[in-house]
Amino acid sequence: MTAMIARPFNQRIRIAGLRLAVLALVPVLLFSAPAVSGLSAALLHGAGILCIVAALLGRFWAILYIGGHKNRTVMQDGPYSICRHPLYLFSTIGAVGFGLMLESVTLTLLVGGIVLAILTATAAREERDLRRMFGGAYDAYAARVPRIMPGLSGFSTPQRVTFDTGTLRRNTRDAMVFLSLIPLAEALNWLHAAHPLSGLALW
Repeated sequence: MTAMIARPFNQRIRIAGLRLAVLALVPVLLFSAPAVSGLSAALLHGAGILCIVAALLGRFWAILYIGGHKNRTVMQDGPYSICRHPLYLFSTIGAVGFGLMLESVTLTLLVGGIVLAILTATAAREERDLRRMFGGAYDAYAARVPRIMPGLSGFSTPQRVTFDTGTLRRNTRDAMVFLSLIPLAEALNWLHAAHPLSGLALW
């Protein structure tokens, strides 16, 4: 089912919320250090890099499906068959990866939880507009597919997918933000090792 193109969703609340969350986390990131070390720290660090790479690839995967179709149809294929907001799913995975790279389970839960909460609230706001645009078609989709946490059993995809290169190009910069989390985490780890600013150790 298709609908007339509507104005873009107002993302200012999401962006402002994420920025405020980052600012609030700055003292925690700077004045804490992981309580784990050795093999445990290395495993967390490696898992974090894998999560960030998965977030980057996952966002490109979602963009390939939604590019050129947003606000025109209820996309239900590929990543949109396992959750209604795969871009938010992979953004949360990237945030979890950042916490893992800092080698702290506490920071992983904190960063991932804050990002998930903000994106869940944003998704709920967006869905009110989607229900007005697509009516029963979106209601049926929402009844079958979870919002952000994926349900893999419902995966489906056509043999061929068309995508808009302009949309892919515009979203490349956003996706690259997640890649920048790797050197940022490395810099914070170096700072904690070379210049410990506090005795606050977070497991």
